[in-house]
This record gives sequence, structure tokens and C-alpha cells, in this order.
Amino acid sequence: MKYFLFLLFWGLTSLQPSPDLRVVTRVVDGDTLWVSGKNGKEEKIRLIGIDAHETRDTPRKKAGFYGKEATAYLRKRVQGKRVRLEYDIGRYDRYRRTLAYVYLEDGSFINAELVRKGYAVVLTVSPNVKYADTFILCQQEARKNNRGLWGIKIQ
Repeated sequence: MKYFLFLLFWGLTSLQPSPDLRVVTRVVDGDTLWVSGKNGKEEKIRLIGIDAHETRDTPRKKAGFYGKEATAYLRKRVQGKRVRLEYDIGRYDRYRRTLAYVYLEDGSFINAELVRKGYAVVLTVSPNVKYADTFILCQQEARKNNRGLWGIKIQ
């Protein structure tokens, strides 16, 4: 009986996928971060399905409204923490950043959280549409409750 229980326990635990956790080493802005790599090389991650405004002017984009707040929030939530990455159909964007959905160890879905709290807006780019409906619902909730960038009145 003891042997059977050992085999049962071993079999169940060996069937469980071991999550590939990475450490967030740096937050670039409200939708881009760096994680530790498997071979010691860091990997740049662009959060799928969302867009947070830029924190400063770049050659491609001007600094946007609520960008600094989004960056500060993301940094507070993930900097130095272990995260699990989930991929969709397209693995890289045109800038060769890895596209991913990001989850904290406790299961918090960071992409959705940023939209739900009003730090980012929905930006769905096909073929990566796995959670598009979720993000739309999160944005509707943020707008309805005047959260984040939806709660600030511009004069």
C-alpha cells in the first residue's frame, strides 16, 4: 500500500507541468519589461493585447498621458519578482521583442490587471487575440469606474 501511494504521488507530481519562471530584471515602461534568460541572456518582453502610453518622447512616439503612472505601477508589481510567460500565435513583434502574457506566481494576470486598473488600453493585434474579449471587459470596467487614465479630467 505504501509503495502504491508513493507511485501515485510520484506519478501525479511528474505529470504536473513545471512552470518556466523568469525574474523580471527591468521595467522599461507600462507594457515592456526584461526578464532573466535561460542561458544568462536577458529577454525583452512586450505585453500582448495592451498599450500603455510612453513615458518620454522617442523618435517613433511622443510621451503620452498617464505613461509614467503606468510604468511606476508595473515596476511596483513585477520588478524583481518571478513571472510565468504565456505565448500566443505570434512569438515576436517587428522589433524582435518577445510577445507574452505575464503572470505572477500567485496567478495574477498582469496584462489584464493593467487594463482593469486603467494603466493601459486594449491594443489587439492579430493573430494574438487569445484574451481580447477579457481585455475589452477589463477596459469597460475601468472606464465605468473612472479608474486610472479614465478618471482624470483634462482641462
